Amino acid sequence: MIDTYSRHRPLALLAIVVVAQVLLLAFQIKGEHDVRLIRYWAVALVTPLERAGTWSFSKVGGAWGGYVGLRNARAENEHMRIELDQLRLRNRELESQAAEVARLGALLSFRNAHPEASMLPAQVIGSSADPTSHTLFINRGEHDRLRMNMGVVTPDGIVGKIVEVLPDTAQVLLINDKDSGVGALFSATRTHGVVRGSGDPEPRMDYVVNDEKVQPGDAIVTSGEDRIFPKDFPIGTVESCKPSNPFQTIRVQPSARLDRLEEVLVLLSQQEVVFKKQEAPAAANAPAKTAPANPSATPQ
Repeated sequence: MIDTYSRHRPLALLAIVVVAQVLLLAFQIKGEHDVRLIRYWAVALVTPLERAGTWSFSKVGGAWGGYVGLRNARAENEHMRIELDQLRLRNRELESQAAEVARLGALLSFRNAHPEASMLPAQVIGSSADPTSHTLFINRGEHDRLRMNMGVVTPDGIVGKIVEVLPDTAQVLLINDKDSGVGALFSATRTHGVVRGSGDPEPRMDYVVNDEKVQPGDAIVTSGEDRIFPKDFPIGTVESCKPSNPFQTIRVQPSARLDRLEEVLVLLSQQEVVFKKQEAPAAANAPAKTAPANPSATPQ
C-alpha cells in the first residue's frame, strides 16, 4: 500500500500542478465582454445542475399545488352543489307561491267582475279515495252558510255541486262523476241536452239527436234550468261526437281543470245570475240571452 502510494505520488503532484496552472491561466485569460475564462467554465458547469434542480422543484411544486388545488376544488364544488340544491328548492317555492298568487288573483278578479253574485272562495283540502268516484272536499261548511246543491265554479267553468255539508267542510260532486248531471246547451245553436259524468275524466252530453250538427270544439254552456248554475256559464267543449241510437255520443272536455283544482268559488245564491262571457268568440257567436229556450229539450 505504501509502495503504491510512493510510486504514484509524482504523478499526483504533477496533476495538481497542471490543474493549478490551468486554473491560473483561466483566471488570467479574458474572453469577450471582458469576462474571465474561469467564469465561463463555472457557468457551464453549474448551469445544468441549476436547470435540473429548477425542473425538479417545479415538478414537485406543481404536483403539490395540483393536489392542494384539487382538494380545494372538491370542497368548493361540494359547497356550490349544496347552494345549488338550496336555490332550486327556493325557486320551486317561489314558483309555487307565484302560481298561487295568480290563481287567487284570477278568483278575486272574477268575483269583483260579478258583484251581483254572492260567492264564497274555498280551498280544496282533499279528494275521494274511491277511483270510481269523482268528489273532493273543501274547507267551508255549515258555519259558512253552505247548503246542499250549491254550485261550485272557477273562472274557467263549472266544477260541480255540494252533496254533503259538515260544520267546517263540504263534499263536492264533480261534473264528471257518474252520479252527476247538469242542464246544458250548445252556445251557438242553443240546442239543449244534459251533461252527465261517466266515471271517466271526460263527461258526456246526452239527449242530442243525430240530426243535430255537432263539431269538435263547439262550446257547451249551462242552461240554468237546474237552478244550481247560472245560465250561459261555461261547461266545456265538444271533444268528439258520433251518431248512436237513439242519440249522439258526445264526449265533453271540461273548461275547468278538474284534475288540478286548488281553489274554487261556491255560489251562495241559487237564483239566476247573469255572468259575463269569458271568451269573446263564444260571446260573438251566441245569440242574445233573451232568445226563448226550449224547455222540452232537457229531460228532467
